[in-house]
Amino acid sequence: MVRKESLQAVRDPSTLLIAFVLPAVLLFLFAYAVSLDIRQVRIGVVVESPGAAAQELAAAFAATRYLDVTFAHDRREVADRVVASELRGFVVIPQDFEQRLIDPRGASLLQVITDGSQPNTASFVANYAQGVLMTWRAGQAGASPAQAITLQPRYWFNAELESRRALVPGAIAIIMTIIGTMLTALVVAREWERGTMEAVMSTPASVAEILVGKLLPYFALGMLSTMAATALAIFVFDVPLRGSLAALLLLSAVFMLPALGQGLLISSLARNQFLAAQIALFSGFLPAFMLSGFLFEIDSMPAPIRAITWLVPARYFVSSLKTVFLVGDQWAVFVPDLLAMAVIGVVLFALARRATRKNLEH
Repeated sequence: MVRKESLQAVRDPSTLLIAFVLPAVLLFLFAYAVSLDIRQVRIGVVVESPGAAAQELAAAFAATRYLDVTFAHDRREVADRVVASELRGFVVIPQDFEQRLIDPRGASLLQVITDGSQPNTASFVANYAQGVLMTWRAGQAGASPAQAITLQPRYWFNAELESRRALVPGAIAIIMTIIGTMLTALVVAREWERGTMEAVMSTPASVAEILVGKLLPYFALGMLSTMAATALAIFVFDVPLRGSLAALLLLSAVFMLPALGQGLLISSLARNQFLAAQIALFSGFLPAFMLSGFLFEIDSMPAPIRAITWLVPARYFVSSLKTVFLVGDQWAVFVPDLLAMAVIGVVLFALARRATRKNLEH
């Protein structure tokens, strides 16, 4: 059975396409096209005051590498560009800026208007405008007393705060989900669709032996794809692997259990390839993409959605992959994740075996 399925997988171009070409394409997309880093945000700086202090503050905005500044003297020049999404906001240095600087009542020095249709970017513009103002004031002679304490922030595990280093390990989990769930669902459903599954079931092999024989080649494909994706992550995308390769392979092997089990269950319930692909997309790929912590923080989700994430195997795999890549071998993190993935995998295999047996009885 294993030899038969291996030959069939090698001879099927779509199987090799999903197993090796699609993961490489997805990795390049997540590494280069998807980025959570905010750099060179386009904003306007409206300098209404002709004073020297206002000009110096405007120059401070232009000097930062995080902002792409367009200068104007009238807010109407940039307001329409914000509406047209050409700018993400603008900062107004008012005409009485110098008077406000010496106002003992602490009047507002700037007006910051941002595009709220993109909340994260809007918050960044507002916070960074405040930071530029505070840094500029601290640099003015006699503007503030010398600070007794200087804060130098350090970020653990990803010192440069590059989103690529967090996205690429998560992307490997999405790739494994596609290979394990969608590929298995499509391949086994194809057997049902063509009528060859009944012929296989008529052999002396038991249901469990047939299922294991059909899944082992795709388990091997998944592990090979993981190795290829890991090599791309390390040598092409410069993501450090601070843990051991053995831990990475163990995590991947255990994650393949629920992924393959889910695909097998889908193919047992839906004997049509198109229907199997749709179910695999909605029950496998989308939950792994949306509810695993890959892009969206689980802690910020509503309580009912957080409860659902405990049933998503990719949640545990994403957590462990980020740990093994960026932190190292932390078995206090790995062991609970391994147990959760194994339990979900056993349950899905039991359901798939039961569904396959019922299909044969009918």
